[in-house]
Amino acid sequence: MTTDTVQVTRVGATWRDYYELGKPRVVLLEVFTAIVGMLLSVPGLPPWNAVLFGTLGIALAASSAGAINHVLDRRFDAQMARTQNRPLPTGHLTGRQAITYALGLGALSMVILIWRINVLTAVLAFCTLIGYAVVYTVWLKHATPQNIVIAGAAGAAPPILGWTAVTGSVDPHALLLFLI
Repeated sequence: MTTDTVQVTRVGATWRDYYELGKPRVVLLEVFTAIVGMLLSVPGLPPWNAVLFGTLGIALAASSAGAINHVLDRRFDAQMARTQNRPLPTGHLTGRQAITYALGLGALSMVILIWRINVLTAVLAFCTLIGYAVVYTVWLKHATPQNIVIAGAAGAAPPILGWTAVTGSVDPHALLLFLI
C-alpha cells in the first residue's frame, strides 16, 4: 500500500494574505490606545475628523510597520512553527509584493496625517514605524533580550499619537499615557 501526497500551490496572493501582513490584531490594539489618547486629550469629545483621519493614519502606519517586520523576519518565520504559515514563508506573497504593500501603506499614512491631521503626528508616527520596523526588528530583536523595551516603546506610542492628532502638541499628560 502506498500513500501519495498532494501538494497544493496557491497561485497569486489573496486579500487575506495582505490583511495578515499588516498584523491586524496588533493594529487593533494600537488603534484602541490611540483613541484613548484622543478621548483624554480634550474635555468632551474630540472633533470627529481628528478621530476619523487620525485613527486611519495611525492604523496605516502600524500596518506598514507590521508588514515591514514580516519582510525582514521572513527567514526566521520560515523556521518557527508559530510563524511558518505566514504569507511570506509560505510563498503566498513575494518579498517585493510585501515591501511594495508596506511602503504604500506607510506613504498613505503620512499623506493622511500631514494633509488631514498635522505634521507632528506624522513625524511621531514615522518615528514609531522606524523604531519598530527597523530598530527593533533589524538590530535588537535577535540580538538582546532587552529588545522588548524598544518594541514596548513603539507599542506605547499610540496614545501620544492620538493625543497629538487632536491637539497638535505633546502634553505631559500624553507622556504619562506613554509610561503606563
